[in-house]
Amino acid sequence: MTQRVPSPYQRNALAPSLLAAAILFVAPLLMAGDWFLIVLFAVSILAVIVGWFAIQARQWWWIPVFAAIAVLWNPVLPFPFSGPVWIAAQPVAAIVFLVAGGMIRIERK
Repeated sequence: MTQRVPSPYQRNALAPSLLAAAILFVAPLLMAGDWFLIVLFAVSILAVIVGWFAIQARQWWWIPVFAAIAVLWNPVLPFPFSGPVWIAAQPVAAIVFLVAGGMIRIERK
């Protein structure tokens, strides 16, 4: 039996990105109800977490992207977005999370 060689990289942002993407893909179904407030909280918190992992990985180009997501989806002072553009923004942000989760990585020590 061959011994597995561990990956030289670890992707800390992958799990929060997958969770955020799953939430964002179902978000258009939850917009009409009170559940959307939970979506706003979850997405903004997960955007900050993924942004922090991007800082740790020294991939600075992700910082403005996740800062914008954290601000646009913030539940404290929510923007009055609605309509097809806001509905389309949910899966677009989910794809951004998925791409970042796959790309943000740090070298194992």
